[in-house]
Amino acid sequence: MSERIIAHIDMDAFFASIEQRDDPKLRGQPVVVGADPQKGHGRGVVSTCSYEARKFGIHSAMPISQAYARCPHAYFLPPRMAQYSHVSRQVFSILHDFTPDVEPISIDEAFFDLAGTEKLHGPAVKAAARIKERIREELYLTASIGIAPVKMIAKIASDICKPDGLLEIKKDSLLEFLWPLDVGKLWGVGPKTKEALARMNIFKVGDLARLSEDSLYQVFGDNGLHLYALAHGIDPRGVEQAQEVKSVSHEHTFEKDSDDKKMLYQTLLILSEKVSRRLRLDGLQGRTITLKVRLKGFKTYTRAVTLPQMTNFVDDIFLHARTLFDGLYVAGTQVRLLGVRVSGFQSAYVQESLFEDAQHDKKERVHQAVDLIKNKFGERSIHRAR
Repeated sequence: MSERIIAHIDMDAFFASIEQRDDPKLRGQPVVVGADPQKGHGRGVVSTCSYEARKFGIHSAMPISQAYARCPHAYFLPPRMAQYSHVSRQVFSILHDFTPDVEPISIDEAFFDLAGTEKLHGPAVKAAARIKERIREELYLTASIGIAPVKMIAKIASDICKPDGLLEIKKDSLLEFLWPLDVGKLWGVGPKTKEALARMNIFKVGDLARLSEDSLYQVFGDNGLHLYALAHGIDPRGVEQAQEVKSVSHEHTFEKDSDDKKMLYQTLLILSEKVSRRLRLDGLQGRTITLKVRLKGFKTYTRAVTLPQMTNFVDDIFLHARTLFDGLYVAGTQVRLLGVRVSGFQSAYVQESLFEDAQHDKKERVHQAVDLIKNKFGERSIHRAR
């Protein structure tokens, strides 16, 4: 553990900040991203909100009706997940410029280990400051970063220094930082555990640290040993690199089973578009295309084809998915579900041939244009005609 320099990055009000960045009229205004409030009658929840909206007591997971009641003049926006995912990948790309040891936790936060990078990027706090600077200069967004030799404390530090903060906790000051904190800051201390600890007059991490392992084990079992370790700043978990993506797929289940071949083709095209879009956002291309068909009665078939060359073009994916479908489909068959998957990956930036043809270049330019439009105006802004 002494060799680890673990950092935790958390983007500030990520979805709402992207909306404010992309639309100048939203800057400085309360912005709520989530379900349609339907003038206070909506049944969904808040995904996230801007710091201006938080001043009204709005927070993530709050019922959207309550958010509307607290701030009816806020801008209520539907999520644009394709855009958020695109920006997320840009953030992770910046992190990978500083270390290969990156563990994504969600679309807007990650752990990364800066141990061993000092010769390239200087002390950890200097590297973290440069990461924040690049995110601000390149993406026009802010992030908060906590640094510690312990994973849990790095996350607590990033939370405490939000928004737009940077906080490093050194090894010799771990307990000085940790013990005054509310016991609810520890991983694994949810509402029920916190209530149980309160009945024992345990309110701060330092209160918990004064109990013995045996006494905590008697009350909480194995979780008591875990709490004891965390209260003493012991967390052996390191940064785990993200697992390699093996395939990209999308499926659609019809509300009613259908034998309408025109509609089934159209669905295959939409699924192919979604798969192509995800591949391009991830910088991937694949060689194997798989079709999944579930019929009325839940009988399921899969068919696959392996191509001579890699692709992430929607035209290629749809053409082969449709061919597989034609070889399987019998007129009048009721289809319940369709799915399209691409696998057999390598990086999209590895050139397979020294002689890329003009048609390939033209397809690439078309796809890049569509990518730009969708990045700016949303996933539904443009679609191919079948």
